[in-house]
Amino acid sequence: MIDPTRRRVLALLGSSGVLAACSSLPAAPRQPVVPPAPGLRFDPAAFTPRSVTVDGTTLAIRAYEGLAYVARPVEPAYQCLNLYIPAAYFDGGEVGGFTAATAPIFLPNQVGGYMPALPGKLDGRAFGPPPGGGQAPAAALPNAIQYALSRGFVVAAPGARGRTLQAASGEYTGKAPAAIVDLKAAVRYLRANRERLPGNTERIISNGTSAGGALSALLGASGGQADYAPYLAALGAADARDDIFAVSAYCPITNLAHADAAYEWQFAGVDSYRKIDISMLDYQVQRKTVSGTLDERQREVSAALAASFPAYVNSLNLRAPDGNALQLAADGQGSFRDYVASLLLQSARTALAQGRDLSALDWLQWQGSQPVAVRWPQYLAYLGRMKTPPAFDALDGSSGENQLFGSASEDKRHFTAFGQQHGTVASLGQAEAAVVRMMEPLSYIGQGGGQPAAHWRIRHGSKDSDTSLAVPVILATALRNHGYQVDLALPWDVPHSGDYDLPALFDWAAVISRQH
Repeated sequence: MIDPTRRRVLALLGSSGVLAACSSLPAAPRQPVVPPAPGLRFDPAAFTPRSVTVDGTTLAIRAYEGLAYVARPVEPAYQCLNLYIPAAYFDGGEVGGFTAATAPIFLPNQVGGYMPALPGKLDGRAFGPPPGGGQAPAAALPNAIQYALSRGFVVAAPGARGRTLQAASGEYTGKAPAAIVDLKAAVRYLRANRERLPGNTERIISNGTSAGGALSALLGASGGQADYAPYLAALGAADARDDIFAVSAYCPITNLAHADAAYEWQFAGVDSYRKIDISMLDYQVQRKTVSGTLDERQREVSAALAASFPAYVNSLNLRAPDGNALQLAADGQGSFRDYVASLLLQSARTALAQGRDLSALDWLQWQGSQPVAVRWPQYLAYLGRMKTPPAFDALDGSSGENQLFGSASEDKRHFTAFGQQHGTVASLGQAEAAVVRMMEPLSYIGQGGGQPAAHWRIRHGSKDSDTSLAVPVILATALRNHGYQVDLALPWDVPHSGDYDLPALFDWAAVISRQH
């Protein structure tokens, strides 16, 4: 008798047999197997042999690079994915306790600043600082793809269109919602080929940092939503589901419709800034620091935005893990801010337990040898303002997010009512509400009509001022309030970055993948 792993391998190599679902996994809703279009059919034999070495152990890999995930790509260089599979899965072997039938599929995007992103590569750069801190050249670190493979995960690294792409005709090809549509198409490609490739397509786990973290969250929140169907059909995406199992999101730049108000609520009264201008060089995000002080008009804008934030928070009806309501008074103080501060305090206590010296920090209030409270104004001075108001929907249309919400014929548009009403460039229009909705995870959490991811891991460093701490906290709290499993933390003294705790990330991913 052929054992189950061997039977799956035969199916991958062209056998007509179909592997039964592993009895240890929950019964998932399954569509009838719809054969993908000929151009979207995965060929297990068309690989390049590679290897990866992590922590002194070398693993043989099959590399399938440049796989088109839509039949009618607009930007072929970006609308493709790189697929890396442990070679052992084609021979009935195991890696990290997983087999060809049970291996989770890690789906890391490389998006930064909502710019175009090529598919991640096996030998690509490491995204964040080395685990545990310190300085080390990126080449010396295993990237998330390498580490995932070493733990037995199949890796599907998709590219995605971004805000700066423009066709020879002059038409813009990467404006919202192009990037999320592309990621959904990549998931559909995997599901359409689930009988041909190793890996459990009911255990797809996305990962991203910054704008890529926002897209990872959006992918998890919007699974199966009909809003995206016309865009996917136009590209010739596979006829399959696009929901995923779990989300890893580092410092997600999301909730863009309210991110300006959240930023000014957090930094109210902080007038000095160290602004970061973002550009791209050789497909890598480049960041240049510009220092200054808010002028009178900017302070007025900041005050108006900050004043609007409490009403928004209160409208969400959020509740803390203990069940207490999270609210803000008109002056910006209240239980919501206290909850954010408690997460910072928890981060400080964790760092102290790990041996970090925190005695010089005046924003921590101490009782004996333990920090017991956060002094909010002093924390903001320590953190530092990075952006001028509005932080995202710039009044002159100069932000990357203005460019994200352009159209096929317009490079930049406003995407908030405040930006449109107070804009300083008369020619700038406003993005359609439906497009803004399609870029926001909260549009779909608890709203029905789809299948959000069951498991979430959200990280935003305590030293990260690219967006307000309120943004990841609101996302995590809304998810919890609707019954999803959420692991939220504000890692100590970590700036805007990701993939800095790969062992912990994949411990979490392995545990949830084996549940049920």
